[in-house]
Amino acid sequence: MRKKISVLDLRMGMFIEELCGSWMDHPFWKTSFKLEESKDITALQQSAIREVWIDTSKGLDVASAVKEMSTEEVAQQANEVLLQAVSPPKKQEERVSLEQELERAKKLQNKAKHAVMSMFEEARMGNALPIGEMSLLVDEINQSVSRNPGALLSLAKLKNKDDYTYLHSVAVCALMIALGKQMDLEGDILKSLGMAGLLHDVGKMAVPDEVLNKPGRLTDQEFDVVKTHSVRGWEILKASYGVDDMALDVCLHHHERVDGTGYPDKLSGEALSLYARMGAVCDVYDAITSNRCYKAGWAPADALRKMAEWQDGHFDAAVFKAFVKTVGIYPVGTLLKLKSGRLAVVTDQSNKSLLTPIVKVFFSSRSNAPIAMEFVDMSRSQDSIESVESADKWKLDVMKLTGVC
Repeated sequence: MRKKISVLDLRMGMFIEELCGSWMDHPFWKTSFKLEESKDITALQQSAIREVWIDTSKGLDVASAVKEMSTEEVAQQANEVLLQAVSPPKKQEERVSLEQELERAKKLQNKAKHAVMSMFEEARMGNALPIGEMSLLVDEINQSVSRNPGALLSLAKLKNKDDYTYLHSVAVCALMIALGKQMDLEGDILKSLGMAGLLHDVGKMAVPDEVLNKPGRLTDQEFDVVKTHSVRGWEILKASYGVDDMALDVCLHHHERVDGTGYPDKLSGEALSLYARMGAVCDVYDAITSNRCYKAGWAPADALRKMAEWQDGHFDAAVFKAFVKTVGIYPVGTLLKLKSGRLAVVTDQSNKSLLTPIVKVFFSSRSNAPIAMEFVDMSRSQDSIESVESADKWKLDVMKLTGVC
């Protein structure tokens, strides 16, 4: 039996069925679990969560002083749920600056990484995937992307060889959602896109670590092992309750190419779904802009140029064009040299043109010295962009300049 109780009435042995509040209001990646440690009760009571639903058929009941909901109260709650379902949707959160969203995005990224790690561990052990918890994570990522996509995507680039697979899944989720918004997709389709991005690489849990994290070039045999991850992932998801067709499709086909040279089925052209084509673009972009165990990531603008060169064989042209609009010609984190001789880093996109981002200027190449930092909207400036620069050439940490770390 389900009962709604105050967090002050929690005790060891209870089974929490649902936490009443936002996914970011509590320290747990799961929303359904048995209370087996006192520190978990303390953490809940110190969080923003004030009430929870427990299931007395799976754990201890409340003390007798806590009464069950009456029939009238249950009916009232049901009416509230129904009214919420037919009420106008909440107004979408207004877009905020990169700096404003970064702190929230840092907390979300840390929590998301641990959630995906736990999910992958369940997959490794052959257990059911916690799709319900992953759905809540997708909702939080969607909200962050709506406020400012650059924040979470910039953070996701700070991967090391140990957490690459997990943060790659988070990044592809965010990219799929951002791309879907650019292509005017919404509602359940947008949420399914995010879930597909989050789950697309779950099959990598079936690939031996010594192959997956090998610092050097893979042998042909090792590469064949890596290529099995799409089919293995599809098998894992197929056996999991609550996984929709889009996630299955993207998992199986995100390494296909429009010219038919991809894997595992060598599909081409119209045989590839729109969502698989979107997954292919998002997967490649995050992979080549991330530092890996065997190579340093490319700068975002360089990655887009390289992908444009590959476009005819690898990617769907319309999807790639929409993707460029999503991240910008000069994505967040791109180092630029302006005609004035100043160096600047892109911190956001302007509403007027992909060619005129919002930048933070900080250095004079003419005097070879730092200058007072200021934000400049290039769509309103008399200055203009001269070139894309290499951060290594100037010995700069672009992520620090954008405030990401």
